[in-house]
Amino acid sequence: MDLLNTLVEKGLRRELPTREEALAVLATSDDELLDVVAAAGKVRRQWFGRRVKLNYLVNLKSGLCPEDCSYCSQRLGSKAEILKYTWLKPDEASKAAAAGVAGGAKRVCLVASGRGPTDRDVARVGETIAAIKEQNEGVEVCACLGLLAEGQAEKLREAGADAYNHNLNTSEATYGQITKTHTYADRVDTVQKAHAAGLSACSGLIAGMGESDEDLVDVVYSLRELDSDSVPVNFLIPFEGTPLAKEWNLTPQRCLRILAMVRFVCPDVEVRIAGGREVHLRSMQPLALNIANSIFLGDYLTSEGQAGQADLDMIADAGFEVEGAGTTTLPAHRADAAAAAAPAGGMCGSSAGGCGSAAGADAGADAGAHGCGSACGGCSGHAAQAPAPAQAEAGEVRSDLVAVRRRGAGTDIAPNA
Repeated sequence: MDLLNTLVEKGLRRELPTREEALAVLATSDDELLDVVAAAGKVRRQWFGRRVKLNYLVNLKSGLCPEDCSYCSQRLGSKAEILKYTWLKPDEASKAAAAGVAGGAKRVCLVASGRGPTDRDVARVGETIAAIKEQNEGVEVCACLGLLAEGQAEKLREAGADAYNHNLNTSEATYGQITKTHTYADRVDTVQKAHAAGLSACSGLIAGMGESDEDLVDVVYSLRELDSDSVPVNFLIPFEGTPLAKEWNLTPQRCLRILAMVRFVCPDVEVRIAGGREVHLRSMQPLALNIANSIFLGDYLTSEGQAGQADLDMIADAGFEVEGAGTTTLPAHRADAAAAAAPAGGMCGSSAGGCGSAAGADAGADAGAHGCGSACGGCSGHAAQAPAPAQAEAGEVRSDLVAVRRRGAGTDIAPNA
């Protein structure tokens, strides 16, 4: 169709689609779905070949968050039966990270619940970063600690962090319906602080919270404007005990269209299938790899994901390959732009100047929903251990699909058991 040909051409030129074109992708029919995936796949292969980057979450501090993000199992007042524990020690976190690295993870995402870190917390995370990097040569570390105060992004960078995650989650127009204890502007400010400090900005969204197509397009355009280097796309899993427990709005087809829209708007950045893929994409997960170039390996923050070996088998069976530690994730033009813009010392080799580049020029992110909900994949889309059965009837709560995480960091059970 003419729309898809136009979007492919724009994606290969790194040109921004019109809002009408982005909305049209979300409005395509199921009969057109494979054409949409194939078109997005052409753009994905242009910039990332058939590589899949693996990321691994380590939940440094779980539950007891003072923020009220409606999607989060760790929120204030949540009745979700999740694990709750205070800060892991650096050696405990390093041991947890090693399990992911052994499975092929290139980036470790350190997440802590809370509104934002104290300076003491930042120092603690710095010790954890040092422990992880000492034991795992070449690994990237992304921190996700919530809202950052002045100077904290710089301290994290000095400690060895490569990236910082803080998701926008939804559009500015609807953000107040999801969270009351902080604002959309607070989140934007933290992403900008991370970027200015030379950290790779990781910021994404949560789909399935009852938002409109216009909301989805708005937040993705905002992520492009913020120059996010990686864009995690979470699919809400409604935990019992949270305000969004009955929001079962997604189908595999809808998820694929959302991923395709993100790829067309941000053609040459890391698009990551994050929380909720097992529940909502189900047997169509391999098809999504034709659009996204990055996933989380194994478990999420407070829920179990697909077993790590199953992820690796899925990637191989679909004809893709795990991206090696020595490979720069983003295209050369982004990596070069990032290195030129970074403070003395340079940036992580996988980072680059976000999804804001246009044709002809390189224009130049689990407590408090901050730590948790903005997590690299975060509790915004906790995955289930097994694929879900047929879509629930309207209003029916399918709590049986949501497996609360009982393994890995904070437990006596090995990750991906």
